[in-house]
Parts: sequence; structure tokens; C-alpha cells
Amino acid sequence: MGIAIDFGTSNTVVARWNRATQQPETLSLPGISDRSGQNPPLIPSLLYVQEARQGTVVVGQTVRDRALDLSTDPRFFRNFKRGIGSSVQGFLPELDGCTIRFEQVGQWFLTQLVQQLKTIEPEAGQSIVFTVPVDSFEAYRLWLGHVCESLQVEQVRMLDEPTAAALGYGLADQETLLVIDFGGGTLDLSLVRLDRAQVQPKPLGFILKWGQKSFAEQSGQTPKTARVLAKAGQNLGGSDIDNWLVDYFAEAQGLAVTPLTTRLAERLKIQLSLQTQAQEVYFDDETFESYELQLSRTQFEDILKQNQFFERLDDCLLQVLQQARRQGLETTDIDAVLLVGGTAQIPAVQSWVQQHFEASKVRCEKPFEAIAHGALQLSQGIELKDFLYHGYGIRYWDRRQNCHNWHPLIKAGQAYPMSDPVELRLGASLDNQPSIELVIGELGVEANQTEVYFDGDRLVTRHLGSSHQVQPLNDRDGARKIAKLEPPGHPGSDRVKVLFRVDEQRFLRITVEDLLALQTLIDDQPVVQLS
Repeated sequence: MGIAIDFGTSNTVVARWNRATQQPETLSLPGISDRSGQNPPLIPSLLYVQEARQGTVVVGQTVRDRALDLSTDPRFFRNFKRGIGSSVQGFLPELDGCTIRFEQVGQWFLTQLVQQLKTIEPEAGQSIVFTVPVDSFEAYRLWLGHVCESLQVEQVRMLDEPTAAALGYGLADQETLLVIDFGGGTLDLSLVRLDRAQVQPKPLGFILKWGQKSFAEQSGQTPKTARVLAKAGQNLGGSDIDNWLVDYFAEAQGLAVTPLTTRLAERLKIQLSLQTQAQEVYFDDETFESYELQLSRTQFEDILKQNQFFERLDDCLLQVLQQARRQGLETTDIDAVLLVGGTAQIPAVQSWVQQHFEASKVRCEKPFEAIAHGALQLSQGIELKDFLYHGYGIRYWDRRQNCHNWHPLIKAGQAYPMSDPVELRLGASLDNQPSIELVIGELGVEANQTEVYFDGDRLVTRHLGSSHQVQPLNDRDGARKIAKLEPPGHPGSDRVKVLFRVDEQRFLRITVEDLLALQTLIDDQPVVQLS
């Protein structure tokens, strides 16, 4: 039996494969799943730290039940997923003498979730599929891998959220699908083709730990293939919209910016997905002032326009369609458009989609469960063919611009694992040079760049314009040195040969050979694990 976890910015979904019905089903975890009944049993991605040193925390619906999310308290965390693997600007919270990083908050959350899951599903310790945003850098995937190791789960796999959504809708073979995954923190677009092909058996998906044989090898079946054709993503989601609404009421009515008002804004947003007028009442128990918050759907859409919301959607769609055209695909070749995530339920978002695609092609009936349910398909004979969303490069000093720049080595779009490595030869730049250092980075596509920062007590992002994002992989003390030269190096000739390749788990690996000493200094070592 398999378990899938869709860890989301606003909500998290846990699903299992029911052997009796041969269908996926969403699980409700006692105490931490929402019991309102309005949606499938979602787990609010909320956490409250009771004692930081001991890691005593409250998670999920229990945070709301105890009203721990309604006060300005540095122990309360929401939207923490978007801070994981990001360079957060400004201060980090300090609790009980400990600096709290978002990676730690995320680990506490998932640890509590999996421990609770094991109490009702003992087999959860055997196999879990985690879904990840398509635009996540390897830092996020590496963090999730470390968390999985601490959870003592025997078999762990990762799958891009949009690809999982395509599988979750259960559409027929030979379909070209555009998945628009619009949740609380990210917008991910992925063009996926589902077909049936003769492929060599191999481990399924992106596997961290797995047994000796894949499903295809065990069953002898020809697996279905989900091939990712194009991807694009932005750090934009429902939590940003909540903040825009709070800012609107702060300016229009002098409303205080607090976690309570953010929660009220979220409720208004949800109401406007079902009706054209929304209303919430706010009472300040300190000043004894009350506010009546009213918003029409027209006003709501004006707020979206003022924040360049639709322009950013257009940019993402354009990126995907440009990638598709390079492969000979046009908009008319897309058979279905799948909407997933809570933000995709906003009528203005659905109207935007229908401006670009025929209404008959748009599917939106499984916004919350499609990703987790689709991830379970990995254990049912689905094999993935994927490519690198980000490329890799090395940093160099650009004399013309008088600043550091990046030289690409492995371009985005490269299929993996790589059969042939990329070769780079390097020489010494100084007499008696004791070592050669190299800063290696993961190169993002040119996209709308965002900065993650604190505004008061809320974690938000700010649009910085279009540029190439770079995530250095080894730019820290002790990690830049790739070769110790014995004897020392001298300028004038190549001294080392560096081979770069990407393995089946998407990790960049390097091999370093000393051309003078005729020695292998580093043998197929993953860069992201350098220390």
C-alpha cells in the first residue's frame, strides 16, 4: 500500500491507495485535519511552537481550534513552506534562545504529520511519495530528503506537483495536458503527455530509497509514461492575495494588519468564489471597535488587476507555450487543461483560463485531491520521463561588467540521467597555487524574480522584475575548493579536468582529475552534499 503527501503552503493532503477498491482515498488524521466538511479532509499547514529547544509544537487544525492563529505571536507560523530553501531577507524569529529557520518549522510539521499517520496506518513507514513544486530548486528537494531520512521511511519518492495532478485526473492515454496548479504559495504550469510506450524498466519517479525491482520489473507490464514537455512557475499564490486584501482594507478603512484580519481576508476570498458579494465582521477586543468588511467580486478583481496578477499569469503561460512551440506543439494541440489548488477556484482565474482555451477542455472538479491522488499512481505502473527545469553553471568574473556572472555548463531541458558528462578543463591563475576553487550554481530560467521577506509578522514575497535566478550550490567556506594541487599549480597550462553529470535523482555530480599528477581527486561526488 502506498501513501502520498501533498505538502502545500496553505493546506496539506494525505492519501492512500485502497487495495479493496483499487482507488485512491484521502485520509483524515484525528486532531490535525479540518473537520468542517466543506472540502475533502485538508490539513491546514499551520504550526505553533510551544517549546523550541524540545521541538514541542502544535500543528494543523489544532492550531485553529485553540485560536493560536488569531493573535500576533512569533510562535505561530503559516506560509512557512515558501521560506524553505529560500534566502529570507531580514530577521529570523528567535524563540527560547533558538533562531528558528523555516526548514526547521517544515521538519517539525512533517514529523508530526507522519507520526500521526503511522498511528492509523502502520504501513506508512514503508513507502511515501512526496510531491514538490515544479519551480523548486534542489535545495528544497535536498531538505525534504533529509527530513525523510529522519522519519525512518523505507521508500521515499518525489514527484512534481503538476505531473501528479495530471495523473490524478485519470485521463485517457495519448493526452497532452496543461496542468495549472495554483495553491497558497506557488503557481506552477506544466505541459504533460500521458501515453503508453515500450520503455526499459527502471525505478519509478525520482527515488531517494527504493528496493531492488521496480513495478515494471515485478509485474512484466508495460508502464504508462508521463512525459513532461514544458514547465514554468512563479512564487505567487493565495497567501499573496490575502495580503493584498488586508492592505486594501488597511488603506480604505484603517484596518489593523494582524493574523486575525488576514484570516478574515481569506474567508472573504473563499466566499467570493461562490457568490458575488462577501461580508465578514471584525471586532477588536482591545479597542472595542468593530468593522464590517464588505467586498464585491468586481472590487476583488480590481485588486487583482492593481497587483499585476493577470500579467503574471500571462507571463507563465507564455513561457510554457514557447517551450511547447519549440517541440512543434501549438495551443490547439493541448487536449485538456486541469486546474488544481485552492486559488484555481477563483472565478477570475477560471475566466482567464477560458480566454485562452475552450471551456470544454477545462477540468476543475478535483482542485484539492488531484495531486495527492495522482502521486499514488507511481506505485501502479506509471513511469516518468522528465528533464531538468534548471540548468547548472560556474561563476566567473566578468571584466566587461565588473561583476560576477555565470557560465552555463548544463542547460535547462537536459534529460536525465545523463549518459555523457560535460567536460571542463581548468588551470592555475597564480604561481604556486595550492588549490583550485570553483563556485557551481543552479541556474533558473529567466522569470519574474521575487524576494522573500518579513513585513511585520507576515512572510511575503515582492516582485523584483525579470532576471535569471541562481542558487549557488557550494558557495560557502570549505566547499568551493574542488582540487588540492600537489605539486602547486602554475599558470600557462590546463591542470585539472572536471566532468559534470546529472544522476537519476537530479543531483549534479563531479569528477576531478589532476592532469599533471595523473590522479583522480574527486570521483563522482554530488555537489549539493559538499561540506
